[in-house]
Amino acid sequence: MLQFPAPVRRGDRIGVTSPSAGVTGPAAARIDFCIRWLREAGFDVVVGELMDGTGITSGPAADRAAELTAMLCDPTIRCVIPPWGGETAIDMVDLLDWDALAVAEPTWLVGFSDLSTLLLPLTTRLGWATVHGDNLADTPYEQPEGLLSWLEVVAGTGPHRQRDSGLITDWWRFEEDPRATRWKTAGEGQWALHGSDSLHVTGRLIGGCVETVCNLAGTPYGDVAAFGRAHAEDGLIVYVEVAGHDAATICRNLHGLRLAGWFDHARAVLVGRTSAPDHPDLSQREAVLDALGRLEIPIVFDMEIGHVPPHLPLVNGALATLTIDGDLREIVQRLG
Repeated sequence: MLQFPAPVRRGDRIGVTSPSAGVTGPAAARIDFCIRWLREAGFDVVVGELMDGTGITSGPAADRAAELTAMLCDPTIRCVIPPWGGETAIDMVDLLDWDALAVAEPTWLVGFSDLSTLLLPLTTRLGWATVHGDNLADTPYEQPEGLLSWLEVVAGTGPHRQRDSGLITDWWRFEEDPRATRWKTAGEGQWALHGSDSLHVTGRLIGGCVETVCNLAGTPYGDVAAFGRAHAEDGLIVYVEVAGHDAATICRNLHGLRLAGWFDHARAVLVGRTSAPDHPDLSQREAVLDALGRLEIPIVFDMEIGHVPPHLPLVNGALATLTIDGDLREIVQRLG
């Protein structure tokens, strides 16, 4: 049974912790600014003890799991967000107190990249809706026309309507401007539909960053096949995005997800725009088609759902309707 956390409103408490990479050096100025930005926007921000950025993670796995569990179980905290992703959040997935979480009121967890490692099992195991959207470092950036911020999405049940922004942007380096609130324009882009001329499909959203979630497939923490069976009446819209691995590696990862049943109940697949490298004999798009083309379901490429900003927030568990017809390219999410 899906559970959607209570809406997040001005005055509510937001928890900040680092389940993966912590904060150090020039990045600290950016995170300090983002915390102040949230407070000035009217939120009560509490910062955890585990924010250290001198190692690959912010602290021992058991400590990180305990702090995240405590924040998610705290009824005064409406939402938890990390500074950014990282590399090895998988080391704490089985250390979360799943029994405590199972009896707690659901709390929003927001983020992307390595945070997919945690967003996915909260939805598939507990039925908590989670947000694949900006991390804290990205939150102050203004959304371009057509897209919503994650704060707008978690503020109500929707319907939340978003459309192709047509933009490709980039981050400002922290050394350049730790207080940036407008994306650096990098070019233009457009969602690209493969497999049909038009598309109108509805399903429950689930997915994440390929490099992280592929390691959960076949475990109790990434059983999307079971999630699909539980929601077979609605069907799934599965989304994937690539952080930085080459196309051959991604091809293998996606085949693994396919073999684990991730797409058994998929009515469409969404693919995030990526700057990850091609293989000399295989492009990133060809990698997707090699693994998923045989499924004969629509695939939408180049969506703003990954490591190339801006970001279109997706809610794991939301009932989404995707329409691509002529100049109309939009996705509508309903939280319920």
